[in-house]
Amino acid sequence: MWKRFSALWTLVRRDGRLLWYALRHPDAPRWLKPAALGLVLYAISPIDLIPDFIPGLGLMDDVVLIPLAVHFILRRLPAHVLRQAEARAGAQTVRAR
Repeated sequence: MWKRFSALWTLVRRDGRLLWYALRHPDAPRWLKPAALGLVLYAISPIDLIPDFIPGLGLMDDVVLIPLAVHFILRRLPAHVLRQAEARAGAQTVRAR
């Protein structure tokens, strides 16, 4: 169980870092910033698809939907923007070690 959680956390962290670098890329599509803003607003919004007062399920929509949305956004990016974001994220990972 812990191994799966660790792998999931690594993927979420990686996708979040890629999204951050893609947002800062000069050739990023115009829709990227509003999409990222909408994702942040959904994350902090008290309105959810599944209400939080339902035990277990209320938190699961945030835990599942937000990483899926980030992954969906990344798949829609132009290839050169994503490649350069991956290169910057990889360079940051090497520096951190």
